[in-house]
Amino acid sequence: MVASSYLLFVNGLACKNPKDVKADDFFFSGLDTPGNTTNKVGSNVTLVNVEKIAGLNTLGISLARRDFGPYGLNPPHIHPRATEILTVLEGSLYVGFVTSNSDNRFFAKVINEGDVFVFPHGLIHFQFNYGTKNAVAIAALGNQNPGVITVANAVFGSKPSISHDVLAKAFQADKKTIDWLQAQFWMDNNN
Repeated sequence: MVASSYLLFVNGLACKNPKDVKADDFFFSGLDTPGNTTNKVGSNVTLVNVEKIAGLNTLGISLARRDFGPYGLNPPHIHPRATEILTVLEGSLYVGFVTSNSDNRFFAKVINEGDVFVFPHGLIHFQFNYGTKNAVAIAALGNQNPGVITVANAVFGSKPSISHDVLAKAFQADKKTIDWLQAQFWMDNNN
């Protein structure tokens, strides 16, 4: 009998030979450390996905710690591959999501310590700390690699830039406003 040697990829990632798997492939340390919220949006996301825990590959889950400074925002974004469930550990958050076209219904709520809110798969959503103290939340996501598309970053910070003619018409704004928005520094608050 001849043993064949090949590399198996699942979800775009190489699977380890089961004989080589170790406990550290299922371990991450550091969610007890607050993220740096001294940025333009006042928040930080520490994502624990398959890139940080190899053992998550094919399991369909990941986790994120969300830190918010006073008036910090996790800007409107989507997860193209996951539903998210979020619970507040400290403080309070104003959270919401918008359903898809043509309804575009907005669902929002203030959630406090111990409260839970769900953001359905692929819908634009946000979290905002409207308070003067820090807030912390933990989110579970239904994919080992949920992805994130921050709306403002994608629309106004793409490389190369989307034509200001296209954006001016889409947002019914003048080209000067679009040029100003495209000139801003669009940051990523994910670690």
